Amino acid sequence: MKRARKHSLIQEYELFRMQHEENIANVQKRFTHIVNHLIGLGKVFDKEALNIKVLKCLDRSWQPKVTVISESIDLSNLSTAALFGKLMEHELELKRLN
Repeated sequence: MKRARKHSLIQEYELFRMQHEENIANVQKRFTHIVNHLIGLGKVFDKEALNIKVLKCLDRSWQPKVTVISESIDLSNLSTAALFGKLMEHELELKRLN
């Protein structure tokens, strides 16, 4: 049973994408839920792999911000929580401008 759950969560992780018009806070909740369950089942992740996964799951409207983050920040030393914080700041700024 544990193995089946782990395989199911791995597939969910691999297929993870931002949903249409989903905000970053909800992306973070869904992503963290999957990752925490996988860690609980013994899966090991490094910071960089998680951060790259987050950046790749975002929809096209986030591409300029993804490029800036990828080019200016060392993703191997940034926590996933800090990455989501940066994305939330950007989202708030976009809302303020609109």
